[in-house]
Amino acid sequence: MGIYSILVAVMFIINMLFAGVIIFIERKDASSTWAWILILFFIPFLGFIIYLFLGQNLTRKRLFDTDGTKKIGIDRVIAEQISQIKHSEFPFDNETTEEYKDLIYMHLNNNDSMLTKGNDIQILVDGRKKFDTLLEDIQQAKDFIHIQYYIIKNDGLGKQVIQALVEKAKEGVKVRVLYDELGSRKLKRKHFSDLIAVGGEIGVFFPSKLAPINLRLNYRNHRKLVNIDGYVGYIGGFNVGDEYLGLNERFGYWRDTHLRITGPAVDSIQKRFILDWNQASKQYFINYDPHYFPKKIGTGRAAMQIVSSGPDSEWEQVKNGYIYMIMSAKHSIYIQTPYFIPDPSLLDALRIAVLSGKDVRIMIPDRPDHPFVYWATYSHVGELLKTGAKVYIYRKGFIHAKMLVVDRKINSVGTANIDMRSFKLNFEVNAFIYDKETSEQLAEQFEKDMELSTELTQQLYDQRSKVIRFKESISRLLSPIL
Repeated sequence: MGIYSILVAVMFIINMLFAGVIIFIERKDASSTWAWILILFFIPFLGFIIYLFLGQNLTRKRLFDTDGTKKIGIDRVIAEQISQIKHSEFPFDNETTEEYKDLIYMHLNNNDSMLTKGNDIQILVDGRKKFDTLLEDIQQAKDFIHIQYYIIKNDGLGKQVIQALVEKAKEGVKVRVLYDELGSRKLKRKHFSDLIAVGGEIGVFFPSKLAPINLRLNYRNHRKLVNIDGYVGYIGGFNVGDEYLGLNERFGYWRDTHLRITGPAVDSIQKRFILDWNQASKQYFINYDPHYFPKKIGTGRAAMQIVSSGPDSEWEQVKNGYIYMIMSAKHSIYIQTPYFIPDPSLLDALRIAVLSGKDVRIMIPDRPDHPFVYWATYSHVGELLKTGAKVYIYRKGFIHAKMLVVDRKINSVGTANIDMRSFKLNFEVNAFIYDKETSEQLAEQFEKDMELSTELTQQLYDQRSKVIRFKESISRLLSPIL
């Protein structure tokens, strides 16, 4: 037997072993399993190397230490809320919150997401406004600043934010910055040298153990959270960089949605940050000291839950929340997302909503930042057009907002896109908000964005070229692993 024949036989055995791992040990869903098996057999040499980088299953690994939450009583609050809702004893303060008690119970039971009331919410849809507001809050900090972003760039805005943090650290404010290595791949520790010199601490999520090789590069911490002094919190879609101010010619104006929150929900943002920080930065472990969770009197009216999800969890918490909201709709469903690649369960929920007479509107960008993802998105919205959904192509620039509003009563804003990557592979966090006023504001913003969009009708969709149809077909085939 020649060397070539031996190599072919070895590669065949290796591929069979990896196929066995995927089928019997990893136990991925059927679409992902078939996609990986096809890759292994059609790219026999590179297939298993690609799998090593992109195919790991983290659901059996405990990545986050939740034991510390017991020290500040979060576990007791959650247990009490579960019991009260189960026995119809929870003190709901408005009809909207009580109407969605089953969704609240699901997030409590499935994600340890305590319900907080009395929150005040400021909606930020423009990058300059968002970062002007954030920098002003940073300047007012007295105790600590916790910042977490998927992407931090070493450009004009990135340097401005870091310099603002340096100035506060010089005043004795404790500054911690956490970022994702893949998302911020051009960011180096040296870019924080001034901050580190004055006592700032830096954490990197899933750093490479042997640069440039990172066997966890497929699992990205996509969360964007800020907590200032335990009183002000931020959550949403903006990252840190000049393009988010609309300064990138390729994307133009950057339309996103971020929330500035004051009230008890900031404790939930703090809890999420500490969990992520302690996983990423063993050197600077944060203890659950009460001063990180100062007592607050909620002066607002919004009830909300901060819900996180990730590949370490058996359940897809954010997706399940989306599906519940969609299935509960009586009148309308508004969705803004840069990527629309739903799995069959969410796609079916939207189909049912449209076919049962609900006003379903979806808004996507008019240009790709990831070509395969864009054409897969185009293919999936085409499916919903057949049922009567309304699809809008945002024309002013690039829309990156991740927003769902149902019946102008409840909404979800955060970091999770409507795609399988966000549901299965990324570490995400969303606010689920039970408040008519906030939901009305978001719905009105959606309608303003419609004026800057073109409606994609069935007739226009049917006129797409053969080249676009081919791109859609290939991208849809790859969508389970995009």
